[in-house]
Amino acid sequence: MPDNGLDRRKILTGGVAAALTAGAAAPAFAAGAVPGPARSAEVPLRAAVLEYEDPWTKALGLAELLGQAGFEVVPLDLALPADEQPQPVDLIAFGTFTNNSGEYLEYVADQADSLRRFVAGRGVVLDLAQSDQYGAPVAYLPAGVSAVRTDADYDTVYPVDAGHPLVKGQRVSNGRLFTGRNASPRVSYETVQQWSSMRVLMACAASGFPPALLEGQFGAGRFLVTSLTLDKIRNGAGAVVQPAEAVADSAAFFAALSGYVASVRSGTAPAVVPTPMPPERPVGPMVGHTEPGSARVWARPGLDPSLHARWNCAYRKLDRHGDRAWRTVTTRIEPENDHTLIAQLRGLAPDTAYEFVLTPVKEAAGFTPMTGSFTTSPAPDKPSVVTMGMGSCGPSVPDHVWTKIMEEGCDSFVMLGDTPYVDSADLAVARQKHRTFLVQPEISRMISSMPIWATWDDHDFGGNDFHGDYKSKRQNRTAFVNYRANPTFGQTADGKILEQRTDGEGVYTSFRRGPIEVFLLDPRWFSRTAPSWADSTQLTCLGTVQWDWLRKQLRRSTAPFKAIATGMIWDDKQNAEKDDWATYSYEREAIYDFIKEEEIPGCFLIGGDIHVSRALSYGPRVGYDLWQFIISPLHDSTIPSLNVPSPHLVHSAVEPHVFLKLVADTTLDMPTLTATWINRDGERLFEVTRTAGELGHTSYPRPAGSGRHDGAARQAGAEGEGRHR
Repeated sequence: MPDNGLDRRKILTGGVAAALTAGAAAPAFAAGAVPGPARSAEVPLRAAVLEYEDPWTKALGLAELLGQAGFEVVPLDLALPADEQPQPVDLIAFGTFTNNSGEYLEYVADQADSLRRFVAGRGVVLDLAQSDQYGAPVAYLPAGVSAVRTDADYDTVYPVDAGHPLVKGQRVSNGRLFTGRNASPRVSYETVQQWSSMRVLMACAASGFPPALLEGQFGAGRFLVTSLTLDKIRNGAGAVVQPAEAVADSAAFFAALSGYVASVRSGTAPAVVPTPMPPERPVGPMVGHTEPGSARVWARPGLDPSLHARWNCAYRKLDRHGDRAWRTVTTRIEPENDHTLIAQLRGLAPDTAYEFVLTPVKEAAGFTPMTGSFTTSPAPDKPSVVTMGMGSCGPSVPDHVWTKIMEEGCDSFVMLGDTPYVDSADLAVARQKHRTFLVQPEISRMISSMPIWATWDDHDFGGNDFHGDYKSKRQNRTAFVNYRANPTFGQTADGKILEQRTDGEGVYTSFRRGPIEVFLLDPRWFSRTAPSWADSTQLTCLGTVQWDWLRKQLRRSTAPFKAIATGMIWDDKQNAEKDDWATYSYEREAIYDFIKEEEIPGCFLIGGDIHVSRALSYGPRVGYDLWQFIISPLHDSTIPSLNVPSPHLVHSAVEPHVFLKLVADTTLDMPTLTATWINRDGERLFEVTRTAGELGHTSYPRPAGSGRHDGAARQAGAEGEGRHR
């Protein structure tokens, strides 16, 4: 929109009847206005309006309808605070899809405080249907009051509070409001799905959910948030776009609004009794980052957060012969993290099984406690056996691959990306995709019974073959951190490691579980955003800060086995897509050189993405044999064409529903790492075993004849049970 758009937006004034008779728009507002007298019952109501002919409905009508309803209509002066307009106003009204204009977005961001002051002083703000992609939460609502729009649209509206002044007297046909309207524009766009401390007056379903009109009280005034498009009655040329009965329904609503605003101004409006949100389907609990002495438990309970903000997490040892006293930690729902919570459990014993129970501090009738269990990580300096699952490209439908992971004895799991498939720039859609993924019954059982760590790949980052120049990546990062309990979440804008679930850069992290340390790199966020630290003539993949972090973490690691993991694979997919490490070979080779020069033992590579499972050995590239384990997919779709020839290929399988079972055992005289590819029916596809000595640990004697692929001899297929392709 142009910067001086008020005189170009065709803002309409005048009566509906006159406009319909003339069939054309009234003149645009004149710039400036003379301040009027102090407000009293004798002074006509005045409304400040911001509307324009948006690209979706290509229609107008808000100022016209308000004028017909008895308001003196003036343009909202965007240069002034809401409570300091040139003339005192009683109503500030934002037309449907006004937030498609940058001027709206700037105004509500800059003037959030003044909008709240305006309402507190007996003003009313009406916000009609807005596009959720330009800001799903209504940004200016006061603390404790919220409304969040989503992408859902509806053709039905039902009365909920039939006695409310804005509902009473509206025409009802077969139990519905606003019937007989043309399908474009639809009567409800970008419907609100979440709210707090607001009353539902109208809804898009007879159940009362989702709401179509919400009322919130602040001080002596009111906020009205709606998904209705009742203001859109004629196009920019002045032609009516709705049937006469629909136009009359719009006029009746704004007439009721006039009486309502007058009652707010006089202090006689009914008090707002908030409508609790109906319980949403709970998501989780999910066990997150777990150490020898602590663990994180994540959940989205689904109860109305305005009523149930505080939660107790009780936990105790599962050992029947030890101290089984319950301990409790209290945590809070985080609205900014999509009403999820994380409980931090401390004072735990290493390598010990625990159970936990999540319940609201304030009793909620009918709520089923959220329960789970986990085993803490072994102490890093103690001999132990860890069985870790890994996988990528996960299904968002019921699938017993997750059950098989548990049956195979995995005590932890790493999601390597495309877990889930988001493929959207819409934050609400991304969050819903994460919820849908995590509530599938088999994965729900798994994530509540073992620690889960995660990174992303292209589809949960944004879309197929997307890189760091993707303009909407921040929305998907927000959804990712909302639905994960990793130890860290990338970095702050000034390059510090980010431990909180807040706005930041990237999602890289690392963790250690007994003999294994996993470095979950983020090759998406920073890619193509700056020159490479490895070659200034090329574009970066990791970015400088992540590269410095990786070097520091690898240098300090004492883990016998070190998994350097990304969603994308470490070699060339050999197709038209560019999201593989062959595209950034100069940074890949610099990583290999660093490992070799620093003599860092125990490293191996992990990849996913390609819907094919493979094991490759690159020979003594880092001073010892460097292996890559590719695990994909967990779901049912394979891509045979990506099982490409390679001189480094040892095993491969074009097989659906595959996960990696990674067993690290330091109880043996020679610690071993065994990687087994297993499908959901329990069939072993192939297996690779390497010893600590074969992975560069000089403190262990190397077995005789440790050739390039001698570890591959210890594979299930050696007895003819596996399949090799």
